[in-house]
Amino acid sequence: MNTTQAPVQAGLEGVVVAETRLSEVDGERGRLVIAGSDVESLAGVISFEEVCARLWAPHAKEPLPGSLQAALGEARVRAFGLLEGLGDALSAEDGMDALRAAAAHVSARSDGELGTHLLLTGALAVFAGAWARRGRGLAPVRPDPTLSHAADLLRMVTGESQPDRAAGLDAYLVTVSDHGLNASTFTARVIASTGSDSVSAVVGAIGALKGPLHGGAPGPVLDMLDAIARPERATSWLEEELRAGHRIMGMGHRIYRVRDPRAAVLERAIERLERGGLRTERLALARAVERAAEDLLRQRYPDRPLRANVEFYTAVLLDAVGLDRTMFSPAFACGRVAGWLGHVSEQRTTGRLIRPASRYVGPMPD
Repeated sequence: MNTTQAPVQAGLEGVVVAETRLSEVDGERGRLVIAGSDVESLAGVISFEEVCARLWAPHAKEPLPGSLQAALGEARVRAFGLLEGLGDALSAEDGMDALRAAAAHVSARSDGELGTHLLLTGALAVFAGAWARRGRGLAPVRPDPTLSHAADLLRMVTGESQPDRAAGLDAYLVTVSDHGLNASTFTARVIASTGSDSVSAVVGAIGALKGPLHGGAPGPVLDMLDAIARPERATSWLEEELRAGHRIMGMGHRIYRVRDPRAAVLERAIERLERGGLRTERLALARAVERAAEDLLRQRYPDRPLRANVEFYTAVLLDAVGLDRTMFSPAFACGRVAGWLGHVSEQRTTGRLIRPASRYVGPMPD
C-alpha cells in the first residue's frame, strides 16, 4: 500500500474500522445507545447482568444461561479460588496495576467462550475487591453467589451488604458497560483480531483504561470538589486553576459536543440514593461546580464545547456508595469488561487482522 499521499488521521479521528451491534455514541446529540436502548432507559432499570446478556448475546457461540446472575455468582466463586495463585499481583500500589497483573493469571476456560466471559467478569470484581481489602490490611471477602454482581462487588470491597448503595453501583456498572470504539475497547479488538485469547484482550484493555486520558480521572474530580469545599468558592477556585493553565477535571469529552448523557444518568442515580435516605453534600457542590465551570469555559473557549463528562458525577456516586477514590478506575474496569468481551466476540466474526498503515518521515538510506 502506498501511503505517501494518504491523509493522516491523527488519533484515527473519524475513521470507521468496524460495524457493531453493541453501542452507538452520537456526540452531536449527546446520545448513547447500548444494545438498542438509550442509556437513560437502562441504568437504574435493568441490572448489570442483563446488560451483559444484551452485549454478549449478538455474537455468542452458545446459548446464554437461563440466569446470568447465578452464572456470574458461580464465576466469582471460581475466581476467588484463584487468589492464592496470584503471587504478588495484588500487592501493587495502584489498583489498575494490580488488576492487570491479576487478570493475566486467568486461563481461558475449555468449556467455550462464554465460560471465559463469565470467569473474567467475575474475576475482575473479585480481584478488585481483594486489592481494596488488602490495602486496608484486611482479608478478602469470599463471594456470595446468591447476590447480584454489583451487590457482591460492593460487599467484597466494604464487607457489608447494602441494597440501596448496591443499586447505585449497579446503575454505574450499566452506564459504563460500553461506549463505542473507545481506546480500551479498540485495544481489546486489536488483540482479538490477531487471534489471541480473550484474557489477553482484557489485560490489554485494562492497560489502556489505566491511562489518565481514558479512565483515570474520577479520583481527581473528587480531589477538586474537596479543594473547593463550598459552592460559593467554585468560581474563584476554577478561575485560579484556569489562570495557572490547569484542566478542569470532569469537563470536556473527545466525542460529545453537548453534556455527556452518562453524567445525567449518574446524577439521577445519586438523587435516588438521596431519596432513599443517603444524603451526600457533594451533590449540591458538584452541581454548583459544574455550572461555574461551564460558564467559565464557555467564556474562555466560545467555539469549543466543554461540558460535564461521565467522570464528573462518577466521583460523587462512587464516593456515595462507599468506594474509596483509589477504587474508581478498577470499578470502571469491572463495568467496562462487559463491553470489552462483547467486542472481542464481535471482532472474531470478521476474521480480519486490524493493521493500519503509517507514513514514514524518518531519514532514508543514501
